[in-house]
Amino acid sequence: MRIYLVRHGQCDSNVKQIYNYVDEDLNSKGIEQAKELAEKIKNIDYDVVFTSPLVRAKHTAEIINVKNKEIKIDERLREREHGSLEGMSVDVTDREDYWNYYTTKKYGTEESISSLFDRVNDFIDEIKKEEFENVLVVAHSGVSKAFYAYFNGIPEDGKFLNLGLKNTEIKEYTIKN
Repeated sequence: MRIYLVRHGQCDSNVKQIYNYVDEDLNSKGIEQAKELAEKIKNIDYDVVFTSPLVRAKHTAEIINVKNKEIKIDERLREREHGSLEGMSVDVTDREDYWNYYTTKKYGTEESISSLFDRVNDFIDEIKKEEFENVLVVAHSGVSKAFYAYFNGIPEDGKFLNLGLKNTEIKEYTIKN
């Protein structure tokens, strides 16, 4: 099975560099990014699309679903919940530390990295049991960090800040049956 993981297109909170979990749609650049990605992936023969329930991911999934396959919403693909950091500038945290798997520091009421990774791991373990050949997954930067950890392990230093996908970047993972 191949999993094609995509991060949603750009939204305003990406530009403003603020913590965002709420349902924010793509901005005009994000829509254009998704249309460009749809053209790039039109030759991938995927069986199904899984997406985060958040609007920016669902909208991206709708745009890039050029094969008109079933789109399944899965709560486990939502972004890391930022809790009391919601709407604040990313500068209120040490970004390296915020995305360090081994950190013990809490900045507010944010979801722990291990909790995020556990729910994404559960999603991947579940789809491995299915008979899909190719799966398209649309999610978020935090989720892409969890995918990285699932397939590559936790880096020795625990740092994930620069291991997530950029807007509409795609990464292919292979699961051997």
